[in-house]
Amino acid sequence: MIPGLPLLAAVLVAINRVLRRNRCEAGERLSSRLVLGAGLLSLALVVWADVQYLLHGSQHIMVLPWLHSGVYRASISFTLDGLSVSMSTLVAVITLLVTRFSVNYLHRDCGFQRFFIVLALFTAAMQLIALSGSAVLAFVGWELAGASSYLLIAYNWQSKTATTNATRAFVTNRLGDAGFLLGIFMAFLLFRSTEWNVMLVPQADQSSLLIGVAAFGLMGAALVKSAQFPFSAWITRALEGPTPSSTVFYGSLMVHAGIFLLLRIHPLLEQAPALQYLLLGVGLLTVLYGWLGGLAQTDIKTSLLFSTLAQTGLMLIAIALGWYGLALVHLVLHAVWRAYQFLHSPSFALHTQWQAAPAVPAWLGKRRWLHNAALQRFWLDPLADWLLVQPSVALSQEVQVFDGEILDKLSGAPGHYSGMATLADMQAMQQGRLRVESTVGTGSGLLGKLMQWLAERLEWFEHRLLLQQGGGKAKALLDTLGRYLDRIERLLTQPRYLVLLILATLVVIFQG
Repeated sequence: MIPGLPLLAAVLVAINRVLRRNRCEAGERLSSRLVLGAGLLSLALVVWADVQYLLHGSQHIMVLPWLHSGVYRASISFTLDGLSVSMSTLVAVITLLVTRFSVNYLHRDCGFQRFFIVLALFTAAMQLIALSGSAVLAFVGWELAGASSYLLIAYNWQSKTATTNATRAFVTNRLGDAGFLLGIFMAFLLFRSTEWNVMLVPQADQSSLLIGVAAFGLMGAALVKSAQFPFSAWITRALEGPTPSSTVFYGSLMVHAGIFLLLRIHPLLEQAPALQYLLLGVGLLTVLYGWLGGLAQTDIKTSLLFSTLAQTGLMLIAIALGWYGLALVHLVLHAVWRAYQFLHSPSFALHTQWQAAPAVPAWLGKRRWLHNAALQRFWLDPLADWLLVQPSVALSQEVQVFDGEILDKLSGAPGHYSGMATLADMQAMQQGRLRVESTVGTGSGLLGKLMQWLAERLEWFEHRLLLQQGGGKAKALLDTLGRYLDRIERLLTQPRYLVLLILATLVVIFQG
């Protein structure tokens, strides 16, 4: 019910928008009340879940089977433990505050209803990630959060910059999703299940290499989602959306989803020490990147974003060192503080617009190469273009040329039909008013020409040998056969013959 309430609110707002009941300013009250009401009820249920956890301890709640294929099964299940209830409470509180803040912030905005639909979808997605009892269900929330992120980055869809940045962020996150799918596949292979209570129990009989591959896939998904180095470039593009969306996505909640996933799978990481060393290195690089990049930024939201990267890098270091409780406390406190800062940033910018921006530290200004690198954000975007985007574009162009010059000429590209399509076309051709290259159509390519030749030979055989030479006798024979079949049908429809046929059938059955 906790993820279901925001999802239901999103559906209701969308239905009312389609039915034109909540368009423009007149529908703002209905839309906001639906989403706020769902948020309040969801928060109440989260508090109830917190009480249940405090009274009864950790629980794995199986709701119903979902997918079943042979020995592989996936269920809709939820986990109540210290990690899940902490994250769920954090999500419920922050999304409720941001929803209330957005009512005034987006007043009279043409995309008011659209924003609240996506915000409700994101709330449901984050609750799924927090409370899911299996990797498969968590992946559903993971994808829904990614889709919501794309929609809100491209909130001003008329702007080419917004849509380009949204696409870039979306495609980058798909790299992490591939890692998540790898982890799910390896979980099915190793454990025949993706339930957290099965996956995260140490099993001595399983290959440590395969467990490491599963952990590596999930770790990759977490690093991309939390924009850890070297996947940090996409997150600066994500500030195109409204301030409330920047708050919940890249200030407080979604940027911490990767950290949450690493905390969830830490038993797997402990079975692969090499991955812990890798996490430590990535965390150190992310802290350095966020710290130096933040010193050179000139606007408040980007500065906050680089500070967020540095803090999540510190959380990564804590996880790599095994300080899971410290990482969770750091996550919660940082998310709350960063949400306040992002929501306060428009007011802060308004009141300090006449003040000079603080200068970069003297030691950084003296090292121009380092200052320039920080200003250019260490060229991560150009490097990604050079290493990934440009080779992918070049490869796609080569494939397109190969497809057009080789495959199309062999198989024949689809084209318009150049034969006779109707009886009117046939009459027009006989009268000389229509000219077609072939009465059976024109094929292109090697296979197309071969099929055209075969169809023309069959058409010639049918027209010359059957219809013209034997057409009269064949027609008379078919008419006679048709009359006999009609007579047999009329006899069989009479009751006495129908009863006789049934009796004959019964005799055959009993004799057999």
